[in-house]
Amino acid sequence: MRYYIADCHFYHDALNTEMDFRGFADAEAMNAHMLEKWNARVRKRDEVVILGDLCLGTPQQTQELLSLLNGKLFLIEGNHDKFLRDRNYAPLAERFEWILPYKEIHDHQRKVVLCHYPIHFYNGQYYRDHDGNDKTYMLHGHVHDTQDQRLVERFEAQVRETLKEDRGGHLRAIPCQLINCFCMYSDYTPLTLDEWIENKRQRSAQPFSPLL
Repeated sequence: MRYYIADCHFYHDALNTEMDFRGFADAEAMNAHMLEKWNARVRKRDEVVILGDLCLGTPQQTQELLSLLNGKLFLIEGNHDKFLRDRNYAPLAERFEWILPYKEIHDHQRKVVLCHYPIHFYNGQYYRDHDGNDKTYMLHGHVHDTQDQRLVERFEAQVRETLKEDRGGHLRAIPCQLINCFCMYSDYTPLTLDEWIENKRQRSAQPFSPLL
């Protein structure tokens, strides 16, 4: 099974009182909760694609964390993955199957574009299957549940309301499938692509939050 998750920010205590307002007593309590959620879902042979900002701890703290997380790990580099810039991080890198800033993969016959940052015009955006369903998904993190995410949502809505003539001369709505795999959207649990699609569908059914 393959799962995806973004912006866990292990050891980042400030997210309890700023930006995310996660509500844990401290980073230790947050780490314990996220680790429990992760390992309750992920088994040893499962794959987890981390869309950046896994851990803000020291190399030693990060190494301990990586030894406790289940699954085969794949890392898309995030701006807060500072352990990657430590010259002694080589033993940490060995825990990952790969570490990349950008990657394109396939998941059950669908193209998946992976980056920490949302890409508004992504490769394969216009691909559809024989039934006309969108065939490419852009998975990202970085914007958490902030005003930036509200802007992404408004951009998506505007794109999907825009019509473009296809090769057959028919007007069709432009596909736009950006999915923010922010860990708080899934209660810190890594989800499959299908689960993230459904997660987004449920969130999209709610009224837009006002831009502050």
